[in-house]
Amino acid sequence: MAGRLDGKVAIVTGAGQTPGDTIGNGRATALLFAREGARLLLVDRNLESAKETLGMIREAGGEAEVFGADVSHEDECQALCAAATRHFGRIDILHNNVGIGAGDRGPVHLKEEVWDRLFDVNAKSMFLTAKYTLPVMREQRAGSIINISSIASLCSVGMLAYKASKAAVNALTHSIALGNAKYNIRANAILPGLMETPMAIEGNVQSRKIDKQTVIEERDAQVPLGRKMGSAWDVANAALFLASDEARFITGVLLPVDGGQSARIG
Repeated sequence: MAGRLDGKVAIVTGAGQTPGDTIGNGRATALLFAREGARLLLVDRNLESAKETLGMIREAGGEAEVFGADVSHEDECQALCAAATRHFGRIDILHNNVGIGAGDRGPVHLKEEVWDRLFDVNAKSMFLTAKYTLPVMREQRAGSIINISSIASLCSVGMLAYKASKAAVNALTHSIALGNAKYNIRANAILPGLMETPMAIEGNVQSRKIDKQTVIEERDAQVPLGRKMGSAWDVANAALFLASDEARFITGVLLPVDGGQSARIG
């Protein structure tokens, strides 16, 4: 049976993950893409974690390579795109999964260096990876870029830099989509809500100094659909659809994957 991404080459940034009980968005997406036939370049600042993802893919019979990079640095983004074309000859999918929120505050207490770091990682990195991927996709006259944003970009949250940087991701996605439609390149963003991922759960436990079960229960209670957080597989399934030819006529979309949380208006 043919996979939905057979013959495709995908770059997945943030393909490793924070240690924890569950699976992260980047790793789940990489595993699903590989399962559906894509060949992958797995990018992460934590090379050992990316290698764990690589082992899972190869054990399942998939094809992938790893590349260690901090995607907030331009030279490293240029190098990772060159590595993808060197290994696989083309780039069909760019999946930008990297994002952080540590140290964020409201406007009175937020430190300038935290603002700068969140914008570098959350927004600038997606501009830089696109900068060096788009010329390859333009030459191919085809490609799909998927940026992981957040419903925090739309909803009221207390994290100023995270919200603003993810709103920048939305604007970046829109601009790339319209600017590259003539090359048959699509760009869409996924806006996850409250997800049960290691970064979300372990990060809350560490920052708030409370037990894990309390964090899970508090987050579950905020989700309208079934009072249960989503998982990384929910994000991965949305990414698979947007990466595949099934979404050939979809571009410039901000897709919430949030159990209805962003539908609360008024």
